[in-house]
Amino acid sequence: MEVLKSEQHAIGPRKWTVFPSSLIRCMIFQVSGMKGDRVVGVAFDRSAAADLWRNTISQIPSVFGRLVYLASLRNPNNGAYEHHGLALVFGEDEANKALKSSHAAVFAEWLSFNLEQQKADLDLYISGLFEDKRLVVDTWIRLAPYRNLPPASVRGVERRLYVADFTALLELLKSANGVSASDPDA
Repeated sequence: MEVLKSEQHAIGPRKWTVFPSSLIRCMIFQVSGMKGDRVVGVAFDRSAAADLWRNTISQIPSVFGRLVYLASLRNPNNGAYEHHGLALVFGEDEANKALKSSHAAVFAEWLSFNLEQQKADLDLYISGLFEDKRLVVDTWIRLAPYRNLPPASVRGVERRLYVADFTALLELLKSANGVSASDPDA
């Protein structure tokens, strides 16, 4: 028997539970009342974005990991997002739209965190990597791959805030992991 794992989500007064099980893939909308919650309907969301979140993004434990994953699906030569499985089911245009909007949403979520939350999330991401933490931090300082993670639509103040926050986080990681100053030309 399969154990059902669920996620709780809310937008305004509406709440729903997402069951990512292969047996039950539905959203149950609930409305809070004085005598408790009551089920008011069931909706099957079969959009490309819902599929992407249900089957892939929700499985990545850190927001930063989600950001890295979504940025990796963006073609650096043309800016289009590419996900073979999603495109196969929903078409290239729908897959691209779902990935683009998901990337923007995850980036906005990361920016909504304060530095303490970002540090905790980054620590969670790094803990899942196989590489040595010191090597990861040193490489991030030298190559700055984090600069390629924001969506292409992000401009100005959001991009500067992201880079400033990440630079501060790198200084914290550098101190915590005993990374010495790297030679940028090495």
